[in-house]
Amino acid sequence: METNIGLFNECFPPVMDGVSVCVQNYAYWMQKKVGGVSVITPNNPGADYSDCDYEVLQYFSVPVPFRPPYKTGIAEIDPAFLKKLVERRFKIVHAHSPFASGLAAAHVAKLRGIPLVATFHSKYRDDFSRVIPSKRIVNRIIKRIIEFYGRADEVWVPQASVEEVIREYGFKGPVEVVDNGSDLVADRPETFFADARKELGISPDEFVMLFVGQHIWEKNVRFIIDALERVKDVPFRMFFVGNGYAADAMKDLVSEKGLDSRVTFAGTLTDRAAITKYYAAADLFLFPSLYDNAPLVVREAAALHTPAVMIDGATAATILRDGENGFLIPNDLEAFAARLRELIHDPERVHRVGIQASRTIVRSWEDVVGEVLDRYNRLIARKSLITVL
Repeated sequence: METNIGLFNECFPPVMDGVSVCVQNYAYWMQKKVGGVSVITPNNPGADYSDCDYEVLQYFSVPVPFRPPYKTGIAEIDPAFLKKLVERRFKIVHAHSPFASGLAAAHVAKLRGIPLVATFHSKYRDDFSRVIPSKRIVNRIIKRIIEFYGRADEVWVPQASVEEVIREYGFKGPVEVVDNGSDLVADRPETFFADARKELGISPDEFVMLFVGQHIWEKNVRFIIDALERVKDVPFRMFFVGNGYAADAMKDLVSEKGLDSRVTFAGTLTDRAAITKYYAAADLFLFPSLYDNAPLVVREAAALHTPAVMIDGATAATILRDGENGFLIPNDLEAFAARLRELIHDPERVHRVGIQASRTIVRSWEDVVGEVLDRYNRLIARKSLITVL
């Protein structure tokens, strides 16, 4: 089959984060709709892609310091690998990272004279500031990242509010908003939710809160644990799903605060059916992150009728309307704890808001990818290429 589309990213399942899930769903639905899809990503030893209908091309990788299980590589300076990419005869390439994989996409686009799309997913300054003490060096890295986006034919952001971030970083060009989707949008009977709680050992009357994501301090997970301490006089259960460099310290903090009997760390779940059970079993999704741009997990939780609590004014929180399809709080610990206490005592209201969240902020990946392919074809046509996808 002729290769049409190259999707480039620094991570791919089994490394799980919002961007890898995005690329996975792009690949799955594009392969179904038009075929000829290749994913280009650093090598992940032990990963098995034999069940994928699309091609996964992996280049030499090394671990990212201080951020297991992430990896990066040398795709841009590996002539043999780049030659293999150029021979794929892509019609369009899409970079979901400005690093090694994105630079490889830009190289292929230039050599073949094809369009390059680049999506700005993350707050890269926060990532580098945590491990690099020099502001001057961080600014230099951000300058290089913005130069990369300046090479793209189109720059996309997954949510309108994310444009503010890329502008703050110094990008001057046009920006297109292209939503993220969810693969958890199918209607489910009430028995599905009850069964999920039963399988996880949750009684029907227990109030359950959930966090899904990287266990890193940037996501404000300490804020969650500190708030839980302030409401431990009322009954609740809390699940943390995911992993990251702060996971062990989070567990220690939970123990210090006497929350071990209330809080469960489920670890990384790569099976989508397994993670769906947690979304379905939860009443409330806690995501007070100031770090995220457009987290998929908020939409995934909403798809299973679980509304989010987020910080008012956060980039990620602009999709919510307080008390309608989610809950917004000030960036204040006592206010967060007070809202949790209020909601724990009013599960019927939480459920109503969760239903509205499922109706207003959830869009299927199939629908999103249909729009993406239309955009690809318009961009290919603007480049005066003869064929479209």
